[in-house]
Amino acid sequence: MSTRNILVPPAFRQTFKITVLTAALTSAIPQAQAAGSLMDAVTYGTVSGQLRYRFENVDQEGFAKDARASTLRTQLGFLTDSYYGFNAFLQFENVAEIGADHYNNTNNGQTQYPVVADPAGTEVNQVWLGYEAGYDTAFKYGRQAINLDNQRFIGTVGWRQNEQSYDAFSLVNGSLPSTVVTAAYVTNVNRIFGEDHPTPLFRNYAMSSVLLNATYKGFSAGSLTGYAYLLDFDDAPAISNKSLGLRFDGKRPLGDYKLLYTAEYAAQSDYKDGAAAIDADYRYVGLGVDVDGWQVKANYEVLGGDGVYGFATPLATLHAFNGWADKFLITPADGIEDLFLTVGKTVYEVALAAQYHAYSSDHLGYDYGTEWDLSATKKINKWFSVLAKYATYRGDSNASVVARNAALTQDVDKFWLQGELTF
Repeated sequence: MSTRNILVPPAFRQTFKITVLTAALTSAIPQAQAAGSLMDAVTYGTVSGQLRYRFENVDQEGFAKDARASTLRTQLGFLTDSYYGFNAFLQFENVAEIGADHYNNTNNGQTQYPVVADPAGTEVNQVWLGYEAGYDTAFKYGRQAINLDNQRFIGTVGWRQNEQSYDAFSLVNGSLPSTVVTAAYVTNVNRIFGEDHPTPLFRNYAMSSVLLNATYKGFSAGSLTGYAYLLDFDDAPAISNKSLGLRFDGKRPLGDYKLLYTAEYAAQSDYKDGAAAIDADYRYVGLGVDVDGWQVKANYEVLGGDGVYGFATPLATLHAFNGWADKFLITPADGIEDLFLTVGKTVYEVALAAQYHAYSSDHLGYDYGTEWDLSATKKINKWFSVLAKYATYRGDSNASVVARNAALTQDVDKFWLQGELTF
């Protein structure tokens, strides 16, 4: 098992040494003193885990062979009980290939197959020390999960088998009325491609970044969120950027149904040593209804582009946005306009969902393609669930305008079967 880069900041390494030394010393103290309480914190801790098997098939134009990935993710964690406000969490994660690796996991050299970004490996997914100051403030220091809002900007990429985690100091505070403030200083992002990837920027993003997010829920109509994400990349300073934005999300009863609405805007520009070309905005509006268990919503999302730079979200849970076929993991320089419809309903305890996307460029206004996404999820009991999911993207010949986006003309079909056991 590899733990390289797990404690990147020197201060974190020192804290870890102090924690280990303290544990060793207290173990020698008579039972009547601190050892009993520390032992209780461990004894009454909580074990958690997950086994998630997934089969993924990818039929992509331009490849003679389909990708077939059969993988199993195993997570095992332990959270101590609180001791004078302190607690700690340790979680291991393993991704194993079941059978032959007939897919390109970005690290195995199987480039004759399409990409399925689930490389095998074992690592420490999370390890942090926490402190709760009263009922409204919590601190964490170490490798941790950070998911903000809908994860459009900051997330753990939970869909992929190897989760993304953050080496950070974070604070969550709820002392202001109807308000939750989250702040974090991030020194390293452990990416989904695994720490054995030969390309450094695929393994991790070393950074000195500040994340600020505040949500106010005192309005009857919904919640208002303001955020500032200041990303300073140590090993790729030219991509450093800042995103400042506002999001309003809510629902309101109207007779026999509920009105659903969301609006969001963000401006992105260069930060620290970021390239001067970094200048784009983000816009999203969604309007829908919830009636008789049906949720229907029309959505319009724009990641701006001017032909030189497209609005970037490098720390997002990208699979959840712009279609499950993952054709837009990197925003084209001409940007993206995504007009899409989402429909969902639970039938006989099976959660059904469907999406239709029509993609075009923000700059020059040409078409990229269209996509259908379908899924069915069944929760068997409180521990086990199954999922079937399908995505089909059809590229438009216009997507290759001035040869910038030739890959977007390629059709792709993806199919997943998944079983998940959690405890």
